[in-house]
Amino acid sequence: MFDDKRDERRGGTVTVQLQPGRSEFELPRARAKNVARLLEELGLRQGTAIVARDGILLTPDVPLYPGQTLLVRKVMSSG
Repeated sequence: MFDDKRDERRGGTVTVQLQPGRSEFELPRARAKNVARLLEELGLRQGTAIVARDGILLTPDVPLYPGQTLLVRKVMSSG
């Protein structure tokens, strides 16, 4: 899917844990430089998912760095 060596030269990867479910994968940091771009890359609109790093919620403007692990949790309203 991704060329790991090329991705390392371009800035490494971030690890994404997508919930609900137990999906975990790496994404080139060049394609997810901040939270807003991460959500866009995942096909999610802002407000439809929360993103956290080390238990702290992140806003769309927060930059992402290689080696980070991010939790992306899709939110759904019911009622």
